[in-house]
Amino acid sequence: MEPIVVLSLLAALVFLLLIVGAPVKSIKWLGSGAIRLLVGALLLFFLNTFGTLFDYHLPINIFTASVSGFLGVPGIVALIFTDLLIVR
Repeated sequence: MEPIVVLSLLAALVFLLLIVGAPVKSIKWLGSGAIRLLVGALLLFFLNTFGTLFDYHLPINIFTASVSGFLGVPGIVALIFTDLLIVR
């Protein structure tokens, strides 16, 4: 999908939420999920930075960032074991 289309849809969604209004609880839930996703991506970035010493790389995508963000360190360990034992 083109970036301009994505940005336009996000702007339309924000405008619609300003007009209609949104429940505060759902916005907190959505914001919490987005922050956890970003923290997960940041954890994977640091893992990949440290992993270059051992020639190891774990891809950063929506699935791996979600697992590492919502499960934390046990999620990262599970991703590493899955990558080493099943994928490779």
